[in-house]
Amino acid sequence: MKWLSRLWPGRAPANTARRSPRQQTAVRRNTSLGSGHLQYASSPLLAAKTPLWRARLVVLGVGVGFLVLLGRAVYIQVIGTEFYQKQGESRYARTFELPASRGRITDRHGQILAASVPAPSIWAIPKDFRPDAKQQQALLRLLGMTSRELATRLADNPNFVWLRRQVDESVAAQVKALGIKGLHQQREFRRQYPEGESAAHVVGFTNLEERGQEGIELAFQKELEGRAGSRSVVRDRLGRIVEDIGESREPVDGSDLALALDSKVQFFAYQRVRDAVLEHNAKAGSVVVLDVLTGEVLALANYPSYVPGERQGLSGAQLRNRAVTDTFEPGSTMKPFIAALALQTGRVTPDTVIQTAPGRIHFGSATISDSHPHGLLSVEQVIQKSSNVGTVKMAMQMEPREMWEMFSSVGIGQKPQLAFPGLASGRLRPYKSWRPVEQATMSYGYGLSVSLLQLARAYTVFARDGQLMPVTMLKNEVPAAGVQVFSPEVARSVRHMLNMAAAPGGTAPKAQAIGYSVGGKTGTAHKQEGGSYVSNKYRAWFVGIAPVSNPRIVVAVMVDEPGNGRYFGGDVAAPVFSQVVQQSLRMLGVPPDLEVQPQIVARAQAVKAEEESF
Repeated sequence: MKWLSRLWPGRAPANTARRSPRQQTAVRRNTSLGSGHLQYASSPLLAAKTPLWRARLVVLGVGVGFLVLLGRAVYIQVIGTEFYQKQGESRYARTFELPASRGRITDRHGQILAASVPAPSIWAIPKDFRPDAKQQQALLRLLGMTSRELATRLADNPNFVWLRRQVDESVAAQVKALGIKGLHQQREFRRQYPEGESAAHVVGFTNLEERGQEGIELAFQKELEGRAGSRSVVRDRLGRIVEDIGESREPVDGSDLALALDSKVQFFAYQRVRDAVLEHNAKAGSVVVLDVLTGEVLALANYPSYVPGERQGLSGAQLRNRAVTDTFEPGSTMKPFIAALALQTGRVTPDTVIQTAPGRIHFGSATISDSHPHGLLSVEQVIQKSSNVGTVKMAMQMEPREMWEMFSSVGIGQKPQLAFPGLASGRLRPYKSWRPVEQATMSYGYGLSVSLLQLARAYTVFARDGQLMPVTMLKNEVPAAGVQVFSPEVARSVRHMLNMAAAPGGTAPKAQAIGYSVGGKTGTAHKQEGGSYVSNKYRAWFVGIAPVSNPRIVVAVMVDEPGNGRYFGGDVAAPVFSQVVQQSLRMLGVPPDLEVQPQIVARAQAVKAEEESF
């Protein structure tokens, strides 16, 4: 019974000597019967008394554990079901995006200006990325990366990093052939722009996700982008697709856009303004060509420009769409509008004579002068010679409100209603604040501002017999309805004056075009910097119509800061107008309205232009 004493050291075994003979016999019998068969029912362990607090503690512990397990089960099965289902699905289910192809942008003849082409992108799972030294060197060479750049990218995220997006198909094939574990490819699309820098400011560009950033790409983002599709699949532990789950959604490609732009007219206009900027050592230049029948923008070009698909290291000067964002004081190009208003109100006729001698007029301490005295000039000659004094004398017969309403009616001070980003509204102050000298200077284009596109549109009133035309960047071959501003007779009279201004004896004989009659008005102005005019910086422009006999296009040209000594619009901008008119009308199939005599045109262009007053 030593074992019993060891279990209960404070409990001595029963004294067998005190037992009766019958009890001793029973004990011996039980002992002999228990050999190999322990009689637990008679075990002294059962006779031990367990404290009540211990039993309660055990029951309490079991109960608490059960409640914890029950609560956890309820949380998983009821409250947090969605989370755990997603976690489970993430182990085997995957939803792939099926990209939509962005719509194409074409010119009016279907020539592609922007289109998306497949371009694989290379990505990696850093925790699985295990190239050997030779594979890594080949990969770096193909992707144009350094080992430091690769290491930096791999350290960004253990599960996913882009290594190079939108690579050429040949590069993607060579990368795939390396067989590097953890390296993958994804099919994307890259935007291409076949017309390059000539149409860059019209078409614009997209980012890597094919979202429009500039130009038409930005203005018509919703129409072009389409809608991506999706496909949900089950994958095994090796990443292989086992089956599709749910319904797949097919991608919807974006809509194609046909622009009003004529790519040939656009390319030639860009070349001519680029050549003028380089020839005159100028800062920049722009040109706009409008179809006066439909209001379509046939060309809109700027120099400097850029290649939309290669935008590394671009400057703000290259990205600026100057024809629509930059505003300037239009100078003498406003004079025909003052003559038109004077004719419209019956204050003058084309033959009314105005005394411009002695070539200057005073407003208090301010003096407005012509380039040189002209003496007596008819209204037609005032426009032909670009006389400031003659224009001011017509303007001062009018109420400020009349001039303000006329300027507003041709779109000055108002943003063009055109689906295109960055359009400037220009500036036209309320007439109630005009002083007499300000009314006078506004008559020849100082004290108000316009963009080149606004100026081109304003001249449609003379090309369309008094109607101001709406403009559009989208193809629209149906003749548009304009808003009548001047009577047809007044518009035709001013058109004749513009024809005189572009002929010998006017300020722009260099605007003459072979085979086509032209009319237009020069403009030259000092540039403003810091609130004051700079004496040696100019803007030169010319805006005109062709053919004058039956107008089809309006062309506006601006050259910013010509720097080789020539700065008059008749010398710098008018030749660009001449070249653009000749090419554009031929491309549009407009028959010549004059006998083709190149030698006569050459002699006319060689005639010294009337010096413009500005």
